[in-house]
Formats: sequence, structure tokens, C-alpha cells
Amino acid sequence: MSDPKNSNQISIELNEEVAQGTYSNLAVITHSASEFVIDFVRIMPGIPKAQVKSRIILTPEHAKRLVAALEDNISKYESIHGKIKEVNGSGPVMPLNFGGPTAQA
Repeated sequence: MSDPKNSNQISIELNEEVAQGTYSNLAVITHSASEFVIDFVRIMPGIPKAQVKSRIILTPEHAKRLVAALEDNISKYESIHGKIKEVNGSGPVMPLNFGGPTAQA
């Protein structure tokens, strides 16, 4: 008979290519009534064209859970490593407006 504690566990696999990660220094966020779309972009100095490296599509409920998980992890990080400095104006400026509601992170 299966253990009820283990019935909610999920096995998550991480292949070698995904485990290496993808660097991004800009996130463009748009949303509709049914989903949030986060495009992770890499902007390189001196190169006028930026490329979306990854796109994540979330339901509004999952987007809210992601924000809560990030806030929790940032809090834990800062309790160990100190406050993360926010430097206004040092990040990349979004050069294009793709239409619809957008935000940068």
C-alpha cells in the first residue's frame, strides 16, 4: 500500500543542457486575462539587438505563487548575505514597446 505522505511528491528531472542555465539581464512581462508571459532577454553592451532567450507562460495564480516564492527566497538570501543593493538607472532600458501591458524586472 502506498504511503499517503508520498502521494503528493513529484519527481523532477533536470537534464544537463537545462542545468547549465541561461543568463538574462532583462525580463519583459506582459499579461492577458488568462496568463502572464515573462520573456527573459539578454542585452549585451554595444549590440543594438537583444534576443529573447526564454519565454515562460504562467496562469495568474502561478504568477502570484512565483512572486511569493521569489520574495521568500530574497528574504532568506538577504538574511545571510545582507541587503541586495538596488542601483537605479544602471540596468538596461527597454527600447521597444510591444503593445499591451508591460513591466520590467
